[in-house]
Amino acid sequence: MSYEVMPFESTEHDVLAAVPTSIRLTVTTTQKRGLDATLELTERLLDHGYAVAPHLPARLFIDQAHVRDVVARLREKDVRSVFVIGGDSPTAAGRYADAYSLLQALREADHPFDEVGIGGYPEGHANIPQEAIELALKQKAPMASHLITQMCFDTRTTVSWARRVAEAGIEVPIRVGMPGPVNRQKLVRVSAGLGLGQSARFLRKQQSVLWRFLLPGGYDPTKFAKHLGAEVNRCGTGIRGLHIFTFNELRRTEAWRQKLLALLTGRNEA
Repeated sequence: MSYEVMPFESTEHDVLAAVPTSIRLTVTTTQKRGLDATLELTERLLDHGYAVAPHLPARLFIDQAHVRDVVARLREKDVRSVFVIGGDSPTAAGRYADAYSLLQALREADHPFDEVGIGGYPEGHANIPQEAIELALKQKAPMASHLITQMCFDTRTTVSWARRVAEAGIEVPIRVGMPGPVNRQKLVRVSAGLGLGQSARFLRKQQSVLWRFLLPGGYDPTKFAKHLGAEVNRCGTGIRGLHIFTFNELRRTEAWRQKLLALLTGRNEA
């Protein structure tokens, strides 16, 4: 299981207070704070003993020299994992408009990363045609070690999508992205644009997904995880784990994880 966190001023403190170092982390990139805030938080969390993967949005990179500079910076800190996305900036800062082009640039820069994550969309994307999504996944997969899905609240849809991915010959292990036990009022603020990040912006664009989340009784992370496990056991797919969109609700997320482990294993503590 891994957690996504946002690079806010309190994030480092909140991670240290609530999250064990055994939990892998990804650090999203916000439009307001830019890539440097993501890299700085990644470096600080690495110093505390966490395994951390920064989000690298293609549209924030200017040119190959910029890519090489970031790779050198991450190599110096012994970063072993990154998550490569296209990014949601309206216009690209330079040569890279999508994740595939940045993956190629990282390879040309002889990157040192053991793990390179890419994104997947079980319910599609509001701004990208489905055919383009499928083609991009086939192009990106050979340069990736794993795939993290954007959120989808229907476990059958997620598993069906994962099965189609496997049938297309794509064997990249999949981590299913899902929100943790997030306060609904916070999600309203996030959807209005006050909390910025890849998953937050996705919610704003996918309004049907957002409202399914906000409706009372519309989403229970424990039920989702249990139903997903049952579907995976029944069908068999490339799904290998969960990736939790915490929206920085780290104490609640970790308490939920402990309870989920106790429920699934029959133990009283994780």
